[in-house]
Amino acid sequence: MKKILALLLAGCMAFALAACGTPAEPADDGGEDTAAAGDTVVIGVYEPLSGDNGAGGKQEVLGMQYANSVAPTVEIDGKTYNVKLEIADNESSNDKAVSAANTLISKGPSIILGSYGSGVSIAASDTFEQNGIPAMGVTCTNPQVTEGNSHYFRICFLDPFQGTVLANFAKDELGANTVYCLGQLGNDYDQGLLKYFQQAAEEKGMTVITDSFPEGTSDFNSYLTTAKNKGAEVIFAPTSISYAQLIVEQASAQGITMPLLASDTWDSNVILSAAQGKDLSIYVTTFYAEGGNPEFEQGFKEWINADSTNLSNNGGDDTIAAVSVMGYDAYFVALEALKAAGSTDPGAVMEALPGVTYSGVSGDISFNEIGDANRTTAFVKTANVSENVWDFVAVQGVE
Repeated sequence: MKKILALLLAGCMAFALAACGTPAEPADDGGEDTAAAGDTVVIGVYEPLSGDNGAGGKQEVLGMQYANSVAPTVEIDGKTYNVKLEIADNESSNDKAVSAANTLISKGPSIILGSYGSGVSIAASDTFEQNGIPAMGVTCTNPQVTEGNSHYFRICFLDPFQGTVLANFAKDELGANTVYCLGQLGNDYDQGLLKYFQQAAEEKGMTVITDSFPEGTSDFNSYLTTAKNKGAEVIFAPTSISYAQLIVEQASAQGITMPLLASDTWDSNVILSAAQGKDLSIYVTTFYAEGGNPEFEQGFKEWINADSTNLSNNGGDDTIAAVSVMGYDAYFVALEALKAAGSTDPGAVMEALPGVTYSGVSGDISFNEIGDANRTTAFVKTANVSENVWDFVAVQGVE
């Protein structure tokens, strides 16, 4: 494993602006491209709007909804269609995954987007496959989502990459020799990242202490005490937002001084609010850093602030979550797949997806032979607890 790459902020922003696409112009509702009544193509949205991952799921959906407002129609084989988003709440639960998937399938989608959360994506995969519907993950990073199938794609980086980036950052930038790792028992996302982090950390000579908590845990004090007693210099906790809030609050109450290191799930204004005014150091890896595409950001913020429901679903302010950017890009990749297929038939869309490319706000998107995105970099951000914003740290990758 070679040394982690770290770029300076100025260089990163130049890269991001060069690599990221520009949002499409809003459609002219009165123009010739307006679809005739009844000419509609359905994109299914399979996301958690409730449960442990509800906050992140809502923000991911906001990106798709904004994209739909920017581009409400698509031309397929010379015919213009209205694009309708049909949304099903998988409730952040593997047990509810199949019923949510079947709800979407009954709406006749040409493609399904989601989910925030690898476990629910894996749980619904067979249902999508059996019904011949292509699915495209937005931020579900566990390798099992696309392994062994030809119907599931995704536009995000994977956990083996993210875990390695995080381990390298813990060693090379935070100077850690001992790391305490904590995740939810039985959670595919948490446990997968713990495994990949540990593998990379041990290759770099670090001591890794791993622990897991049961679903529904609200008291993390004993885990935090263990981290201190074991001499950890960093706590790595790739948990859902709901657990992350509690960890942040209780770490502050205990006077924890070691950095809290987390993955893309912590990249939320909900975490910023929990950390505001507290003497904590929090670092996350994620898919996008605010400032990378000012034109997109201005439009998205205006759209968020114009609707109280959107503002509430975004956590009460207009901070741009990386998952919203990814949801936005996923919508446009889906449109590209429909255009490439020349049809609304799910089978044709599935055949077209491997060859689809798109230059999005989050960067250039294309797929490898497994259906995973060709992503080689991640953004690292830190919580500015005084100004309640994420500060950019670096763009990082592994060789």
